[in-house]
This record gives sequence, C-alpha cells and structure tokens, in this order.
Amino acid sequence: MWKPRPDQVYLSPAKINLFLYVTGRRGDGYHELFSLMAPLTLADRLEIVRSGNGIRAVCSHPDVPEDDTNLACRAAALFKSAMIEKKGDCVFHHLTIHIEKKIPVCGGLGGGSSNAACVLLALNEYSQTPFSRDELMRFGLALGADVPFFIAKGPAFASGVGEKLVPCGQMPHLSVIVVNPGVAASTVNVFRKLEFGLTFTPSYTIKPSSNALPFGKKLDGREILHNDLEGPACSLYPEIGVAKKEMALLLQRNVYMSGSGSSLFALYSDHDVAERDYEQLLRARSENMKFVFLSRIGSLDG
Repeated sequence: MWKPRPDQVYLSPAKINLFLYVTGRRGDGYHELFSLMAPLTLADRLEIVRSGNGIRAVCSHPDVPEDDTNLACRAAALFKSAMIEKKGDCVFHHLTIHIEKKIPVCGGLGGGSSNAACVLLALNEYSQTPFSRDELMRFGLALGADVPFFIAKGPAFASGVGEKLVPCGQMPHLSVIVVNPGVAASTVNVFRKLEFGLTFTPSYTIKPSSNALPFGKKLDGREILHNDLEGPACSLYPEIGVAKKEMALLLQRNVYMSGSGSSLFALYSDHDVAERDYEQLLRARSENMKFVFLSRIGSLDG
C-alpha cells in the first residue's frame, strides 16, 4: 500500500544538452535528434501529499500551471490510471504536488519533464514498485520526449525524439555556470523556425555505443559542442544572443545553449575557477542575465 510521507522532499534535477544535432524530420512533424544530455545538481524541490480534491499542483512560480495541464499532475494521473488497469484499484485518488521552482521555466533545462519523472518514480516507489523501469519510461515518453532521460538517470546519449538512450559512463566531473536571460522560449516555435536543410552537420560520426566523449580533461573537441537550435532560438528571442555574447565576454570562455533555449552554460573542469567566475558574473551581470546559477554535472541518484 502506498503510504504518503509529507516530510519527504524530492529533488527534481535540471539537465543540459552538451551538444544537440537535429538529424531528420519525421512524417508526423517531429524531429529526430542526437544529443548528449547530462543532469545538473540544480534542482526543483517536490513534496507529494495525499490531500485535496483530485490531483493538483501548487507551485512557487506564477507561470507554472496548477491544473491538469501541469506535467507533474499529468504524470500522477497517468500513474493512477495504470495502477487501476493493472491492480483494479489505486490507493490514492487525491494528491497535492508542491513544487518549489529553482529551474527556470521554459529555459531548455527540462524542469517540467524532470518534475513528471520525479512524480512517476515517487509514486512507483511508495506503491511497492508495481512497474518496471522500462514501463515507467514508456509512461514518461507519453508525457514528453525528455521524461525518459530523467527516469533512466545519469548522463546519456539521446537519439530518436530523445527517447532512445545510451548511458554515458565516462562523463568527467564538470562544474557549470548557467545563465538564463528571463525569456520563456517555446520549443514548438523554435523547431518551426529551424531551416532543416541549413542545419550544421558535423564532418565526423559520433557513435553513442562507443561511449566516446567529445572532450577530455581540458574540454578539447569544443567544435562539436554545438546546438542546431541556437540559431532559430536567437532569431526568435534576440535576448538569448545578447546574453551569450555578454557572458562569453565576461567569462572569457565558450558559452553554449541548452535544448531549445533560453538557458546558456559554460563548462569548467576546475571548480575553484568556476566559483571565481560565478562571483565575477554576479557582480558584473546586466539585466540580460536574469538568473545565474553555479552547478555541477551530477548523478540523478546523488
């Protein structure tokens, strides 16, 4: 029997796309991609309480819906339906999901998808794991392409629409400065803006099964730390490009965009240097850098 634990707080981590190539367009309108995704220690905080009327969310961010359009609510409703179908009943019918937002909304960091995965994992755990990891990942894919990544946990090469995952076991310990310009980028609009025939195509092939990484201890191979969606995102939201230029100038370091935007990041192999640059960025940032975070690439089990 599932036992609610109101004192239990779950961390729902962000992710970055270290690279993202759009490799094809499917007949259903979705795009195929190839990306290296990594979880961050930057995370939302979720609390799931058996209370209220139906399934709803309460969120600290005004732009996050609290009704059944919220991905976390949809995840809970999907899990409930699957439990009834499998067991004939479900021990919870009324849930309130409290979400303390730390991850920028619509920032290309996977916050909503992470929240959904967090709910699926939590409800499965406290229902004595009626569903396997593969089943949960299928539930997740029905909610969004990034949800399976957060269920699988850990850095991974993603292909298909993002659901085909190959674990990346050689990820170096990197610190990350994340900047968000305060722009809510629409993933749908960014993909619509993409001129597929003009996207960047690497002159080499990276095989995810090889587990080869595009950089070593000194972050060499930066030429493939590339995002095909950056051009269309900056075209739709010029603030992203402005923030990137300012961030690169202040840090004297390469800056990359995550997902479909609008968040930007810089990588560090030395955490002390990252801390120094983070403090410098906080002092010198303009209004184009609304949110600044110092994070690390971490394990979703950590």
